[in-house]
Amino acid sequence: MTEGSTAAQLRRLERRVRRQLDVRMAGQRVWHSLPAIVQILVAVAAAYSIAHWGIGHTVPILAITVTINTLGFSRDARPRRVAESLLGILLGVALSDGLSIVFGKGLWQLLVVLLVVFVVGRAVSSNVAFAVAAAVPSALVVLLPTPVGGPFGRTLDAAIGGTVALLATALIPRDPRRAELRDGRTLFSILHESMGSIVESLADADEAAGDLALTRLRRTQPLVDDWTKSLDTALAVARISPFLRHQLPELRRHVLALTAGDLASRHLRTLARRVEYLVRDGRPRPALAGVVGEIATAVGLLGQELDDLQVAGQARSLLADLTRRLDPAVVVPDAAITDAAIVLMLRPLVIDLLIGTGMDPAAARALLPPV
Repeated sequence: MTEGSTAAQLRRLERRVRRQLDVRMAGQRVWHSLPAIVQILVAVAAAYSIAHWGIGHTVPILAITVTINTLGFSRDARPRRVAESLLGILLGVALSDGLSIVFGKGLWQLLVVLLVVFVVGRAVSSNVAFAVAAAVPSALVVLLPTPVGGPFGRTLDAAIGGTVALLATALIPRDPRRAELRDGRTLFSILHESMGSIVESLADADEAAGDLALTRLRRTQPLVDDWTKSLDTALAVARISPFLRHQLPELRRHVLALTAGDLASRHLRTLARRVEYLVRDGRPRPALAGVVGEIATAVGLLGQELDDLQVAGQARSLLADLTRRLDPAVVVPDAAITDAAIVLMLRPLVIDLLIGTGMDPAAARALLPPV
C-alpha cells in the first residue's frame, strides 16, 4: 500500500468520524430542546385559540410570533427575561400601531417607526436585545394591512401572546433543573480530570501532565458561567411554578456547590501552574500526589452528589478528615519550602469545598491544624 493511498484512507476515516460526531451532536441538541419545543407548541396553540376563536381575529399573526419570540430556545428562561422580552415587544407594537394611525403605511413610515422604536427601546433598557425584540413586530404592524378589529387589534394579539408565554413559563416549565444538572456535572467532571493530571504530574514528575491540567482548567470559566445562568433560571422558574417548587431546597444546595466549583477552579489553576514548575527538577512527590488525589476523589463525589443523594455527605466526611491533616510538617516532613507551600495552597481549597458541601464556614476553618 502506497503512502498516498494510506493518507487517503485516513482522510476518509476522519470525514466518517466527523460526520458521525456531527449527527450525534445534532441528535443531542434536538433531544435537549424537546421540552422547549413542546412548551412553545402548547403556548402557540393556546395563544391562537384565544385570539382567533375567543376574540375573533382572523389571522392573529402577532399572537403567534410574540409567543415564539418571547419563549425561544435561550438558556436563560427566567420569568424576568420572558417579561422583559414581552415588554419590549408590546412597546414596539403599541408605538407602531399609534404611529401608523398618524402617518399611515409605507417605506418612510416604516423607517420612522423603527427609528422611534429603537430610540425608545435603547432608552428604556440597557439590554440590546430589548430594542430588537421591540422592532421586529413593529415592522410587521406597519407592513401588514390593518386588521378588521381596528388598528390596536395587533397590540391586543401581542398582549395575548406574551401573557400566554408567561403562563407557560410557570405552568408548563421546561424543567430547567435538567440543564443545570448537566452543567454542574460537566464542571465537576473537568475539575476531577484536571486534578487527576495534577496527581500524575506530582507522582511521576511529569511536566506535560501539569501542563494538560492547566489547559483543562483554563476552560472552566465558560462552564461556570453556563451553570450560573442555568441555575439562576432553574431557581427563578421553581419559585413561580407550583410543579417545581419542591426542587428549591435542592437547587439552593447546588448554589453552594456552584460557588465551591468556581472557587476550586481558581485555586486549581494556581496550583497547576505551581506544580508544573515544581516538577521540573524531575523528583516525584508521592506524598503530595496522595493528598491531591484525596481532594480529587472528594471533587468527584461532589459532582455525584448533585443528583445522587445516596452519596451525600461522603465528600464532606473525606474532606473533613483530610483537613485535619493538612499540616506541612505532617504531609511532607523535612521537605523543601516549595513542597510545604503546595500543602499550604491546598488549605483554602479544601475549606471552599467543605463550605460547598453545606458546612458552616467557621466550623470548616476550625478543622485546620495550626501551622
